[in-house]
Amino acid sequence: MSTTTTRQHARPAPAKAFKARPRRGLRANSTFNFWLFTGPFLLGLVIFVFVPIGWSIWLSFFEARFTVTPSEFVGFANYRQMLTNANFTGSLVTFTVFAAVIVPTTWALSLGLALLVNRLRFMRAFFRSVFFLPTAVSYVAAALIWKMSIFNGVRFGLANTVIGWFGVENIAWLANPDPPWYWLVIVTVRLWLQSGFFMILFLAALQNIPQELYEAAAIDGAKPGWQTFRHITLPQLRATSTAVLLLLLVAAYQAFDEFYNLLSNATWGQPPLVVLYKTALGENQDYGAGSAGAVILTLLICIVTLFQGKILGFGRGEESK
Repeated sequence: MSTTTTRQHARPAPAKAFKARPRRGLRANSTFNFWLFTGPFLLGLVIFVFVPIGWSIWLSFFEARFTVTPSEFVGFANYRQMLTNANFTGSLVTFTVFAAVIVPTTWALSLGLALLVNRLRFMRAFFRSVFFLPTAVSYVAAALIWKMSIFNGVRFGLANTVIGWFGVENIAWLANPDPPWYWLVIVTVRLWLQSGFFMILFLAALQNIPQELYEAAAIDGAKPGWQTFRHITLPQLRATSTAVLLLLLVAAYQAFDEFYNLLSNATWGQPPLVVLYKTALGENQDYGAGSAGAVILTLLICIVTLFQGKILGFGRGEESK
């Protein structure tokens, strides 16, 4: 066979496989990208959260008046001082009761608003925005509106004008602790400020409930209303309800702005944070005792939160339900 024929029937040599070049630059290093985006957040978390917490715990074991760099170690003396302080222990008891009232009330109101908005067939976005709008209002501004316009204690105030239509005398809502009308002022302003935010959480959870569940219940003869709410809606909202209750509980113990602005220099009805504020930044500026009180309050919040989470089943898997 000739050389020409051999060349005609010879198969062409396979082309060399293209070897992809490794990526270079920022996109190739996933570890670098991770720290690039999370680094500033973690740095801020360490500087503004973990370091102050550690410093507060360390400071609680020292005598620290008018300084945050003490040198005299006093052990648990600051803790004994705060636990024997009638104002501080009284505020803990008072606001445990306050949390027991405001937490379920806000939960029920938020869930009720979410159910009403979810049933709307028109203007749903409008009412959702209207109920959520108070969330953007400052606690200080809302407290001043409640104090100076609605519950100002004079007959031209909105609350006294309304009750005056029914022949009720004017009430000094914030001037007298007996009867404690100030609780009505504080509870209403807190409901107005918080209910809209938690309504959005419940509304999102309601919209994620499969409609097939309601259709199957209707086929089985379940009546719309209480039966479907009890056996379908409420169980499907268990995870959201647990998270909302935990957030409300922590927020109740962290109440400060509305109490400080509504009650001013009153010696009654003060939350723990106001007592700690006056202890650490008052006339004596006892940072050691204030830090010890902050640690006690944190431990109390953790214990109550864990107890509530245990009851509600927070963190359980689907298989345990």
